[in-house]
Amino acid sequence: MQNQTDTLVSFRKVRKTYDGETLVVKELNLDIRKGEFLTLLGPSGSGKTTCLMMLAGFEYPTDGEIWLDGQLLNRIPPHKRDIGMVFQNYALFPHLTVEQNLEYPLKVRKMPADERASRVKRALGMVSMEKLSKRMPGQLSGGQQQRVALARALVFNPKLVLMDEPLGALDKQLREHMQLELKALHESLGLTFVYVTHDQSEALTMSDRVAVFDQGVIQQLDKVDSLYESPQNLFVANFIGDSNALAGTVVKADGDYCDLRIQDGTTVRARNIGRVPVGRTATGVIRPERVAVSAARTADSARPNVIESETLGMIYFGDHVRLRCRMPGQKECIVKVSLDQDGAAHIRPGSRIHLSFHEDHLRVFN
Repeated sequence: MQNQTDTLVSFRKVRKTYDGETLVVKELNLDIRKGEFLTLLGPSGSGKTTCLMMLAGFEYPTDGEIWLDGQLLNRIPPHKRDIGMVFQNYALFPHLTVEQNLEYPLKVRKMPADERASRVKRALGMVSMEKLSKRMPGQLSGGQQQRVALARALVFNPKLVLMDEPLGALDKQLREHMQLELKALHESLGLTFVYVTHDQSEALTMSDRVAVFDQGVIQQLDKVDSLYESPQNLFVANFIGDSNALAGTVVKADGDYCDLRIQDGTTVRARNIGRVPVGRTATGVIRPERVAVSAARTADSARPNVIESETLGMIYFGDHVRLRCRMPGQKECIVKVSLDQDGAAHIRPGSRIHLSFHEDHLRVFN
């Protein structure tokens, strides 16, 4: 294994099966950089949690190698990996106080008492829990328990911190607050965080990079803005953020672009991400905020594509409304409309409108 200076963890051709037949993880090659916040994102059963468990040492790979800072991990037990872990259910010892929970991993490592005390105090300070050190886990709220679990993962200064959906049990407001706290803590400590979630908004909020999993394969590994604006396949386009699908047939293909003809005969220009050849059916994907609404059929250089549509209703979101529409022969689509846009937020259901967009914002896949 080549020890790359900016790489902390490397998965090399890692495969995992539980029954000897079905691969839960298929040929995984992944480098995790030192100091980054990497999120493993995907639906249930996609392989993301299995990857985390193999890295933590609670599962072993069927094939391939996992390296941490130049050390092969494949058969090293969890407690010898120098990795902190935060579980979904926190896994705090109910019969121990907060400070005793933090002290436990230090005792396992046979650390002197005075050093244990100073490390516990420091870790509690990181998560603002100093005043609750004598309480039992059952006397804490969900958010406080989450902080204790995080402090316990940090108390022995690990090389790597792993988190398995640690915010899943919290209510929406507290979950969003903790996302910001986790990101700020990561930036202040400079540690490497690997985070597992199925919540795409959580991944976009906290991560430096996101690995999107499906069927045991990383579909795309990218920075959050690139992941949202430039999905590489149809799964990623549909899984990350809101998107509208436009089914049709490619009638012209030239380089990076193509012409897509939809059911009513309208032809629109689009980015041909999937390199779909002429004559093939394809799906165009566009974000709701990239579509403009007008009463008249008008096209300009900023939005040369125009499709006639019918409104079905709208949903109020405070700072904007989401206009429900249906284009000819298509599934229902959503357009985000600013409340400042003249008249657009007051369009009646059943109205005939025109949707326009730039060719770079419609991305075509097989």
